[in-house]
Amino acid sequence: MPTIKEISKACGVSPATVSKALNDYPDVSEETKEIVRACAKDLHYLPNAAARQLKTNTSHNIGVVYKDSTGSGLSHEYFSAVLDSAKEEAEKNGYDITFISDVIGYGSYLEHCRYRRCDGVLMVSEEFSSPQMQELISSSVPVVLIDYVVNERSSILSDNIDGGYSLANYFINKGHKRIAFVHGERTSVTVKRLKGFYKAMEESGINVPDEYIVQARFHDPDSSSDATKKLMALNNPPTAIMYPDDFSYIGGMNALEKLGLSIPDDVSVAGYDGVNLSQVLRPKLTTYYQNAAEIGRVSAKKLIETIEQPKSCIAEQIIISGKILEGKSVATLRE
Repeated sequence: MPTIKEISKACGVSPATVSKALNDYPDVSEETKEIVRACAKDLHYLPNAAARQLKTNTSHNIGVVYKDSTGSGLSHEYFSAVLDSAKEEAEKNGYDITFISDVIGYGSYLEHCRYRRCDGVLMVSEEFSSPQMQELISSSVPVVLIDYVVNERSSILSDNIDGGYSLANYFINKGHKRIAFVHGERTSVTVKRLKGFYKAMEESGINVPDEYIVQARFHDPDSSSDATKKLMALNNPPTAIMYPDDFSYIGGMNALEKLGLSIPDDVSVAGYDGVNLSQVLRPKLTTYYQNAAEIGRVSAKKLIETIEQPKSCIAEQIIISGKILEGKSVATLRE
């Protein structure tokens, strides 16, 4: 591997100038910097990562704690889109990504993070209440949370209140009054969606029977199937059903089909997330699009700011707006 001295010889400048140019020091002219960088690229020079860590006390390594209770891993289309965008933003700023786990040999998330010398951690999960999650959140390690709020920590939030509100209003504007909500586990995300849902219903003067609110699980078609069967067995079943996510909706779709009910002629439905799957289903699914790419990009950008500007960076909650993707799964009811 070429050294700084070899680059120095090739460029005709001192080794100190090469080092300053590669580290973007202001006392080196832009012309010299361009010459040195071009030479370093031609010689396939790579900086010594260990030396850089010692000099700057940083590893340029961002940890990711990704906990998905369904075990879907990176096949979870929404979370994978968030993480892919965060990775792209991190790499653009010179950071590598390391997944942090709690497997035997590493101990807790915090211990694994320290073992890997992570400068900071991005936390992506459906549930943050576990002791390990709370230990990392309460530590001195810079962290940014997705869809979870903690004092003195930055959070990047999908607008879940607007999601529940907008979907309920969409049904209402199509003439529906008997609207059911199959939601995921009782997390802060679910609570916000329910608040938006109830707000829209109250504004329209529509009473929601308790039996129209049914808990299932995120990203779990089987539990959504069971919830759908329960709803349609009611004496006064709903004309419209909201599901916790687009993938879970598949269970509801299958249950309705087995009951001999047609979408949207007999029952109108809507999903959540706006992943690619929702746009290839037939009928095309009406859903609330969460801007996963923007959530990932902003979360990585905020974490890097937290790492690099610890004295001036302000912890904040950043809400990323979504929107309704209109499909063909909601019928218009006539009075």
